[in-house]
Amino acid sequence: MDPQKEARTARDPGAQPPASQSQTPKEEERRESGEAPAAALGEEDVDASADGLWELPVEPAERRPECSRCSRPQKVCLCPFLPVHPLHISTYLYIIQHPAEESKVLRTVPLLAACLPQDKCKVKIGRRFSEERDPELSAVCRKSGTLILYPGAEADNLEEFILDSPTYPSTIIIIDGTWSQAKDIFYKNSLFRLPKQVQLKTSISSQYVIRAQPTNRCLSTLECAAVALSILEKNNYIQETLLRPLRALCSFQLQHGAQIRLSKEHLLKNGLYPKPMPKNKRKLRKMELLMNSVKI
Repeated sequence: MDPQKEARTARDPGAQPPASQSQTPKEEERRESGEAPAAALGEEDVDASADGLWELPVEPAERRPECSRCSRPQKVCLCPFLPVHPLHISTYLYIIQHPAEESKVLRTVPLLAACLPQDKCKVKIGRRFSEERDPELSAVCRKSGTLILYPGAEADNLEEFILDSPTYPSTIIIIDGTWSQAKDIFYKNSLFRLPKQVQLKTSISSQYVIRAQPTNRCLSTLECAAVALSILEKNNYIQETLLRPLRALCSFQLQHGAQIRLSKEHLLKNGLYPKPMPKNKRKLRKMELLMNSVKI
């Protein structure tokens, strides 16, 4: 058949459509015998008008305009809660961000970066880092004044460490991601075992109430940075300034339908955990540690 004629036939409203799985055997019999099915009567006009729809250009979905400073949609910009000028700090902050965090809407790292000087807050996105892939980060990890904030048995309390350290810390590294993602990044990158490992021993509870945490003492990346920088800079004003946009974010979300997310520890202790207990012994052991407030 002539290709042009074939193309005209395919667009002809009167042409019979090919058999589909949705047709019943009786409908197929009617089609093969030349009888029009009852449901197809009057469909010629519909098909003719529908043909033109396929030629219409597809418009891409428009993204809401974002604020260049806080990375929030302009209608819900949080800049009124940010400091007018970036905070003056001497500490260099490196955020190691898991790639999955970059696409999340309710992130705290953009708010943190908006409060600090650009040359003092750097975000590195990825799962694996090496000297070949990132010579800059490798050099930072090898410096004697660099700390990495990650809890564990080998981690020193940050406040106690700086009192006895011969070299006052100049740089701190924080991993941004879920707890399982942060664990994966920390243990599968040998670079992150070069700096001194420290942790925060604080009794404050997280104010990031719109995102669930494993325990009542787990803090968001912004909160960890706020506490750590206030200790290193010996300035409590830093903590208060960094937490202000986080509180505003949570308040806005709660006013527009979000719910307070209680920690897994709280749900387990109060018999509110909505899922059945795991059968896997390792996961069950973690649940029991949470219920007994044992640090994991």
